Amino acid sequence: MNHKEVAETIKDIPQYINCVYAFNGTGKTRLSVAYKDITKAENDNEHAGVYYNAYSEDLFDWDNDEKNDNQNTKLDVKISSLNTLYSDLTEQVIEEQLLRYNPTYKFELTRNNNPEIGIDAVRFYKEADFDTSIKISSGETRIFIWCFFLALFKAEGWSDQQDAHFFIDDPVSSLDDNNIFLTADTIVELVEENFTTDRKIILTTHHIGLFSVLYDRFKYGEKSGRYKNNSKFFMLKKKNEDLELKDFEKETFLYHLHLLQELEEAKNSTLYTFHFVLMRQLLENIVSFLGKSQIKFVLQEINVDNPEQSINMLNSLSHKKVFVPQINEMNENEMKIFNEIFDKLLIKYNFRF
Repeated sequence: MNHKEVAETIKDIPQYINCVYAFNGTGKTRLSVAYKDITKAENDNEHAGVYYNAYSEDLFDWDNDEKNDNQNTKLDVKISSLNTLYSDLTEQVIEEQLLRYNPTYKFELTRNNNPEIGIDAVRFYKEADFDTSIKISSGETRIFIWCFFLALFKAEGWSDQQDAHFFIDDPVSSLDDNNIFLTADTIVELVEENFTTDRKIILTTHHIGLFSVLYDRFKYGEKSGRYKNNSKFFMLKKKNEDLELKDFEKETFLYHLHLLQELEEAKNSTLYTFHFVLMRQLLENIVSFLGKSQIKFVLQEINVDNPEQSINMLNSLSHKKVFVPQINEMNENEMKIFNEIFDKLLIKYNFRF
C-alpha cells in the first residue's frame, strides 16, 4: 500500500474514531496530506475537514530579535488561509485550553489592523514582569500551538463548516509523560464535543503512551459503551517502500516486543541503516528495565564479540534525525553487527513475541 491507499482505507472504515500508531519516518504527515487530497477531490476541490500536523506548526516561527539583545522576542504567526479566523481568537479562549498544562508564563496576541490577517505574533512574558518578553521552551511552544489550534477548532467558519473530519497528526512529540496524559484528555474532549455519525476523527502518533491511553479510554473507559464499537485502532508499518495497515486489538502493548517484531521482520527481509535507530531504542528499553544507564552494559551481558565496535556502530547510525528515514541498505559489516546483537539478545533474555 502507498499513503493514498492507506488514506482511502481509513476513509472507508465505518467507525468514526480512527487511531493509527506508526514509527517516525513512516509518513504520518504524508498520510494526512493524502487524506486531505482524497476528500477535497470528493468535495468539489474544497476542504472537507480540518487538520493539525507538521504544517500547522510551521505557521509559527520564533523571532529572537538578536539585534536588540532579545528585547522583543516573539512567536511570529505566518500568513495562511487560516488568518481570517484569527479575529475571533482571544487570549482568554486560548488560555482556557492552556490552563490544564499549568503554564509558567503569560502571553498576549499582537493584532493586525487588517481583519483578514488578524494576528501577527504572540508575545510571552512572566506574570510579574509584563514589559519583559521571554522565549518559552520548544516543548512549551508545541503545547501552546496545540492549544492555539484547539481554540481555533471552535472558531466560527472553520470546523463547523469543514465538518467531515478532524485529522490530527502527532500533537505530542517531545512532551513528558504528564503532558502526554493531559494531551490525551484534550483529544478525548475533542471527540466528545464532535462525536457524530457523519464526522470522522483520525489521530496518528508515534508515541505509544498516547496511543495506549486513547485505546484504554475508548475501549475500556467510563464512556466506552459509546465509543468501543465506534473506534478502530491500527498499526501502520513500513515494509521496504510499502506500507501495511494492521488492525490492533490487543489489551496491552509492550513497546520492546513491538520493536523486536519489527526488527525480526527486517532481519528476515531487508535491513536498512535506520534499523539501528530501532535497535538502539530496544537496547535503551532493556537498559532502563534493568536499572542501568548505558547500553554498553547490555552488550557486555549478551557477550557481543566487540562491544566498543558495536557501540560505535549504534552511535554513528542512530544519531541522525530519526524522522528522516535512512533508506540505505546495510553493508555486510553492519549486518554482521546487527544480527549478532539481535540473536544474542534473544538467547540471553529469552524474549517471546
